[in-house]
Amino acid sequence: MSLLHHHTPVERLSELSRFREQFHACLTTRADALFEICEALASAPTPVRHLAQLSLEPEHRRGHGSAYAALARGRIDTTRLRSILAALPLPRFHGRIVLACDISPWLRPDAWTSPDRTWCHTYGRGTGQAEMVPGWPYSMIVALEEGATSWTTPLDLRRLRSGEDATTVTAHQIRHVTASLTRSGHHHDGDPDIMVVVDAGYDSPRLAHLLADLPVQVVGRLRSDRVFYGPAENLPPSATGRPAKHGAPLRMAAPQTWPAPKTVSTTPTRRYGSATTRSWDRVHPRLTHRSAWAGHSGRLPVIEGTLVLLEVQALPSRRDPKPLWLWCSATGMLSEQVSQVWWAYLRRFDIEHTFRFFKQQLGWDAPRVRDPAAADRWSWLVVVAYAQLRLARALVVQVRLPWHRPVEPERMSPSRVRRGFRYIHAVLPRCVGVPRPSSAGPGRPRGSRNQRPAPRYGVAKKHKTDTVGSLSAKQAR
Repeated sequence: MSLLHHHTPVERLSELSRFREQFHACLTTRADALFEICEALASAPTPVRHLAQLSLEPEHRRGHGSAYAALARGRIDTTRLRSILAALPLPRFHGRIVLACDISPWLRPDAWTSPDRTWCHTYGRGTGQAEMVPGWPYSMIVALEEGATSWTTPLDLRRLRSGEDATTVTAHQIRHVTASLTRSGHHHDGDPDIMVVVDAGYDSPRLAHLLADLPVQVVGRLRSDRVFYGPAENLPPSATGRPAKHGAPLRMAAPQTWPAPKTVSTTPTRRYGSATTRSWDRVHPRLTHRSAWAGHSGRLPVIEGTLVLLEVQALPSRRDPKPLWLWCSATGMLSEQVSQVWWAYLRRFDIEHTFRFFKQQLGWDAPRVRDPAAADRWSWLVVVAYAQLRLARALVVQVRLPWHRPVEPERMSPSRVRRGFRYIHAVLPRCVGVPRPSSAGPGRPRGSRNQRPAPRYGVAKKHKTDTVGSLSAKQAR
């Protein structure tokens, strides 16, 4: 659902101005320098290749040294910033909030002096094969919109440190995002549950178990070689022995083991032809005391959900379509609810557009900063710049290149909005003061050598409980 038709231009301009003032209040140290970096980042019409490039933009009135110093020694109140982002207008997908979670790496293979690097799963770097490259993985949560769009609403961002499990960190993020959305009035008691959509790298049943006390439904893609089990009460009672905990197995790779589905529906689509959906209710995986469940005390839980099989007639790339398996933590779903599940999962790929725009246009992984804390500050500046562009979608002047067609304001891409953002910058309030005149420092004397070389760090090994597959193949952009 688009938000452009629900507010007048004056209201949208007031909302953008208020967000900028609130963001400036979140900058506790070197506020003006950090704010001007974000100004130049949102207004630059060309892709960002390095940090010094932003100092040449007219919105950045300080020297290039202040940009590096602000990232190195600045401070951002991220707790307050997360609450401000959650209070912004939030899109709905079929009348409910749908969140997408994914991890994208900031690759730093040659940064031997940068601490806390970990192995990031990447794909397509020259050889066309998956490989592990040192870097900083970041977990992001965004809200999805309806329709064919490349816009999302980022709500949270966090860097995964060495030894952290991706599923556990994502569950912690979702818990804070859900609390922020409840406090801001976006979600009330009685509203449909918030749907969380993840890819196959996440352990969807475990994520649902960690969020069982929240009004959240988890939808995740599964590998086609998984095995699930039905409810144990469907088995005939045994005269001796312990009561059965798992029912008949459902092997995804063996259709002869599939029981009769609960729902079967066929939906015509514009891009995929006819889409046939089958679902099986109350199926669960068989857990063991290994990997992420190694430290679980007591008996392992039975995490029931709905298994969905989606088969389409054709793909836009003209490749042979493969069956898509999804698992939803909700049970007792009707045919219409199952259709919402796979439609929401298809919209999950909008977060891939956001990652690509962050890296290719806003230069998320362009600065060669050494400290991971500086990388965190730069990442939040990128998120705030994107949030300003989203609020200015219907306010900017449409600046088209000769080969671009005119489009409606709600159809403008983030790149087009960024090219026109500079034209509304004059009517926005100035949150920073005039920079004081200064001169460059003396620097290191010529001919002298560095007597304090930076320490060098290795790359920590992954633990067995780490979800290596959570960094999917699509995250190497």
